Amino acid sequence: MFERAKGVIKKVTLEVIYEVVEERSREIKERLDKLEGRMEKLERKQEEDFRYLSQRIDQLNQKIDEQVGQLRQEMGQLRQELRQEITQINHRIDTVIQMLSELLRK
Repeated sequence: MFERAKGVIKKVTLEVIYEVVEERSREIKERLDKLEGRMEKLERKQEEDFRYLSQRIDQLNQKIDEQVGQLRQEMGQLRQELRQEITQINHRIDTVIQMLSELLRK
């Protein structure tokens, strides 16, 4: 009878242990599922942020390109105006030299 009681106790103990292990395993699985859900959300957020940043960088690059183009046009215009000014100054200098030459001949 003692052996039988001992066997029953072992069996009940094993069943309790299995139940505890099973319950704990379910809890761990639930936590893992929650973590996987959070990870998926974070990955989606990261992808969205990456796309946004890529678009923003493209927009800024385009804006910079436009501004550089405008600056080049302005520089070209200023260069042309400067050449015209230099040409006018050279003509004036030539005129003054001619006038001086004529004065010296007299």
